[in-house]
Amino acid sequence: MSNFRYGGNVRANGIRQHYLRYAGESVRSDLDPIVLVPGITSPAITWGFVGERLGRTFDTYILDVRGRGLSEASDDLDYGLDAQADDVVAFAEALGLERYSILGHSMGGRIAMRAARRHPGHPTRLVLVDPPVSGPGRREYPSKLPWYMDSIAEAVQGMDHDAMRAYCPTWTEEQLRLRAEWLHTCDARAIRQSFEEFHTTDFHGDFPHVEQPTLLIRAGKGGVILDEDEAELRGLMPSLQSATVTDAGHMIPWDDEEGLYRALGDFLGAAVA
Repeated sequence: MSNFRYGGNVRANGIRQHYLRYAGESVRSDLDPIVLVPGITSPAITWGFVGERLGRTFDTYILDVRGRGLSEASDDLDYGLDAQADDVVAFAEALGLERYSILGHSMGGRIAMRAARRHPGHPTRLVLVDPPVSGPGRREYPSKLPWYMDSIAEAVQGMDHDAMRAYCPTWTEEQLRLRAEWLHTCDARAIRQSFEEFHTTDFHGDFPHVEQPTLLIRAGKGGVILDEDEAELRGLMPSLQSATVTDAGHMIPWDDEEGLYRALGDFLGAAVA
């Protein structure tokens, strides 16, 4: 039986924000809900399989970040990190979530940290899943902008899963079909600004200002977070917890879904069922 309840839209932080809610019959009311914030080109629906699993235990909301999926996009919309961070907090407030954890993957992890810094005390816990550690004066993010822009341009014209395989050669047919179906909803302006801010915004500078319990989950493959990066983040936030999913690349649950749940452990208040 599916744990999917419904999709919805709210107006929060001045824009339309679309989300998917997963909460099964066994969801625990004593645990904080989870707001899951995907990465740079991942509409909410592409994380639905994770929502199904989290929704066994946690009331789970997967957000379409502005300019992705069914959330608002326009020529003059600000796609910067601060706006994205304010979106998450406004979204939770619009739904009446007084307590909630943020689980952010990649760009979503950077959004989670900025949200916690700009709105102290709002998220109760943070899970940062392989966030980019690039920034001013640091090494570049391993993926390159043309990889995103070229695939989006093809998706806008219409592409099938076989064409998508050229960009994601290790993915399963199911994963490729879903990405080919939804990638066209990723606004190229949003992707460009987010990617550029991977290199111009100071992710590390947020850590000393965040007091919430924080878990860093690293991919053992892919080279986004190295040992020395984790050590530096620990120096900035001595309370930082961490776990590594050894056999996974950056898209951790695509490569080792169970590894993601093992890495989460009971950090969110209970283990993932």
